[in-house]
Amino acid sequence: MLKSKTFLKKTRAGGVMKIVREHYLRDDIGCGAPGCATCGGAHEGPALEPQPQDPASSLCPQPHYLLPDTNVLLHQIVSAWRPGTWASVASSLRLPGSLETYVEQEQGENANDRNDRAIRVAAKWYNEHLKKMSADNQLQVIFITNDRKNKEKAIEEGIPAFTCEEYVKSLTANPELIDRLACLSEEENEIESGKIIFSEHLPLSKLQQGIKSGTYLQGTFRASRENYLEATVWIHGDNEENKEVILQGLKHLNRAIHEDIVAVELLAKSQWVAPSSVVLHDEGQNEEDVEKEEERERMLKTAVSEKMLKPTGRVVGIIKRNWRPYCGMLSKSDIKESRRHLFTPADKRIPRIRIETRQASTLEGRRIIVAIDGWPRNSRYPNGHFVRNLGDVGEKETETEVLLLEHDVPHQPFSQAVLSFLPKMPWSITEKDMKNREDLRHLCICSVDPPGCTDIDDALHCRELENGNLEVGVHIADVSHFIRPGNALDQESARRGTTVYLCEKRIDMVPELLSSNLCSLKCDVDRLAFSCIWEMNHNAEILKTKFTKSVINSKASLTYAEAQLRIDSANMNDDITTSLRGLNKLAKILKKGRIEKGALTLSSPEVRFHMDSETHDPIDLQTKELRETNSMVEEFMLLANISVAKKIHEEFSEHALLRKHPAPPPSNYEILVKAARSRNLEIKTDTAKSLAESLDRAESPTFPYLNTLLRILATRCMMQAVYFCSGMDNDFYHYGLASPIYTHFTSPIRRYADVIVHRLLAVAIGADCTYPELTDKHKLADICKNLNFRHKMAQYAQRASVAFHTQIPSLKIEDTVFHVFDKVKVKIMLDSSNLQHQKIRMSLVEPQIPGISIPTDTSNMDLNGPKKKKMKLGK
Repeated sequence: MLKSKTFLKKTRAGGVMKIVREHYLRDDIGCGAPGCATCGGAHEGPALEPQPQDPASSLCPQPHYLLPDTNVLLHQIVSAWRPGTWASVASSLRLPGSLETYVEQEQGENANDRNDRAIRVAAKWYNEHLKKMSADNQLQVIFITNDRKNKEKAIEEGIPAFTCEEYVKSLTANPELIDRLACLSEEENEIESGKIIFSEHLPLSKLQQGIKSGTYLQGTFRASRENYLEATVWIHGDNEENKEVILQGLKHLNRAIHEDIVAVELLAKSQWVAPSSVVLHDEGQNEEDVEKEEERERMLKTAVSEKMLKPTGRVVGIIKRNWRPYCGMLSKSDIKESRRHLFTPADKRIPRIRIETRQASTLEGRRIIVAIDGWPRNSRYPNGHFVRNLGDVGEKETETEVLLLEHDVPHQPFSQAVLSFLPKMPWSITEKDMKNREDLRHLCICSVDPPGCTDIDDALHCRELENGNLEVGVHIADVSHFIRPGNALDQESARRGTTVYLCEKRIDMVPELLSSNLCSLKCDVDRLAFSCIWEMNHNAEILKTKFTKSVINSKASLTYAEAQLRIDSANMNDDITTSLRGLNKLAKILKKGRIEKGALTLSSPEVRFHMDSETHDPIDLQTKELRETNSMVEEFMLLANISVAKKIHEEFSEHALLRKHPAPPPSNYEILVKAARSRNLEIKTDTAKSLAESLDRAESPTFPYLNTLLRILATRCMMQAVYFCSGMDNDFYHYGLASPIYTHFTSPIRRYADVIVHRLLAVAIGADCTYPELTDKHKLADICKNLNFRHKMAQYAQRASVAFHTQIPSLKIEDTVFHVFDKVKVKIMLDSSNLQHQKIRMSLVEPQIPGISIPTDTSNMDLNGPKKKKMKLGK
């Protein structure tokens, strides 16, 4: 049945527009209950359980279904905190769309009241409908609402209704569920008789007016890791003068939490401050300790020169909360039988959270998840509620879960919706697959990867042509053949953005069937590829470039060590070895040319873990050993990425997905320059070329590892490389590679950026159809934003994983002059006194400094009492 509604709307130009809205009402949507004779099986599949389980509710002892109102659903949904929650809720809400349940908005009725009335009508319809299918008339629908008026109206209409808290408290078999209730409002959970600590947040309308007039500035709130009383706000927009504003003191932070979008008011210049060098960690003050807080704030201000002062402000309002559930530990109250406790997040940028729980004894010493509900003006800490127990502190599985959650790494198993778009097995290449594809199975192609690699993205070949030139090919897994735009598999790959490599596990971007099988270029099997093929002379100068979709059959899957042995062996001259030698020779020429142009060669302290074959625990570690073959593969991957970047930018000047690396500001290099100066070495940083050359000269005969350490330090000075849309930027330069243009093409199994680049390249060479979403540069810019975030979080998660398995910190001794890179002998101990933030404690053995060093003959003593564990560290 069709129902329509007509109304008039005034346009911006002052005219009047007639709008007609039509509602198509169906009479064939069933109730969702299986076996309902009244509906006659009209529904498309049961949305409700065949028989509700007995919830052991003191309020509703008979079997029943729950129908929450919209606000309850939105407010409590975070308690479940599972990826895909929205999708599952959407799929389970199947309210009847028949004539009996359709509700029109009445005159003078607002949208929220109409929505509440519609849900009450549905609840009443269900109760009357279920009586017809229940022999004893016991089955009913319970309406859950936290709106007092809505509840009263429901009861007046004969609908059983309770608040969320009333119902959860009635569940006698699950008393712990009460801990998971979100607070209804900040006011309802305020500290009794607590004095006002914070100023009131201005309403959004005033904030918007103030931002528009320039009275306030909008930006992202970034809390300090080192000082809980200090933060900065990174101002949005093009205001270069006040790009970053400092906030100091509890009242100026005004209840903002890391990553919130806030409005700040700049203070008068006479009140500007310098970033504090004081390290302050929140020790969990009582609500009454505000005076103590003010005393700590005075510690922040030190005598500084006027040049060190920075724009300083205060938060006047919150534009957008970016709260998420947080991992951490319960700090149990000292008051016996207290249900109110403080939760300490693992992320030091997040304030402690006050929660109420009856499970404090059970949760103590365990990693838990807590969600924030609000932050009243008279509370030192925000209010929240317990969400989930992750497990014991220190357990490998628990700590891995924490670091994945804290870095927002999607790691749940792939859903059935995603898996449904995988190819059916057994899979083989068909004639249709060969369309617009070149058969290269005759070529002597091989892959070179780290040991144990199962997601083989790339393979190479080199052969001499009849004209004396060389043909070199980089063959990349054709992942885009299997991942089609817009389906669930594509959406999930885009959401994950990248594969995350932890010490003991890998979080795949795509399902294993693709990552380790159909898209992995393993030897002796036919695989679909995207090939970049050059004709070069023996000086590695490119004469021709060709891109083609292909089918290949790799002749060998080698490790870097195996490939190096072939190249170095005087007895091996087979086709694979000859190909590798040709590649290695050209790679050396390519690398020399890059370095001459100013490309940087920087070391990074990558480590490789040796795992126990049964327990999968790390038993040893070693630094990553680099061979010529590592450089060989790298050179051709770089060359392929540059060649593809040029091609897609030629074809899609406004819509190419590229990657750039900004040049660091001079201030970034201060630590590197000072470290080199301590060894009487000079590092020039005016250009990438001068930096590279001065790093090459930075050698010490007495300290052979100095150059490596300086290069490691140089990596810490670099800016983050980022993906961007060519039509949204005009600076394409890649500083580290000294390349005017660059992209990512060579790892589509583990990077979604490469999948997008493959699609662009396929269109550019006429090998595939046009992808409409790729011609929208704003959508592409949004994709790049997510990819940059996921890439950054993956890096942080990987570093956190290494830190957890090695527990190797930096060392600083106050009031003692030690230059960077000085050799010392220390005793290492693991301090487990704080289970959440375990630390390495180091005691100086040599050189001997009175009052600081420990005697050399006490190396086996239990020093200072911390718990010690033996660690086996690799060379």
